[in-house]
Amino acid sequence: MERIYPYVIFLPKGKKRRVLEAVFGSAVPVEILRFAIRQGISEKIYQRDLIEQLGYSNRTVIEHLKNMTELGILEETMEKSMSGGRTVWLKSYTLTDLGRWFALLLVEEEELSREEKVKILKTVFRLYVKWIRSFSESLNMDKEVLREIFLTEIG
Repeated sequence: MERIYPYVIFLPKGKKRRVLEAVFGSAVPVEILRFAIRQGISEKIYQRDLIEQLGYSNRTVIEHLKNMTELGILEETMEKSMSGGRTVWLKSYTLTDLGRWFALLLVEEEELSREEKVKILKTVFRLYVKWIRSFSESLNMDKEVLREIFLTEIG
């Protein structure tokens, strides 16, 4: 029997289709996410490095970075650096929480350390429980039913 994983991503209401199209509508955003994984999922990725290493035109990379930033997948920052005695501004990006979830869809479980897996599990569980609580409250559902299900399943 094949092992299956419940990939859960919390998407912004009203933007779900645009976000999914931005990530999976082209190979470029997927390659940007893979690049971020190679750098380290919480590390900065520099626009110039993406342009140099991905093999796409400046315009294509910048267009996708802008779109991914607008949709909350990446966070853009500018940092000052000295190069050859002059000040240079470097544009960098980091994955947002949403961006990290998309990047994690592309990672094989074996590539993650035990600590990363534990952190992911805790975060997913907390987010999912918050969402379930909020959703059940909007339905005026008795919390005791959820508690019984949880206790039964956790054993």
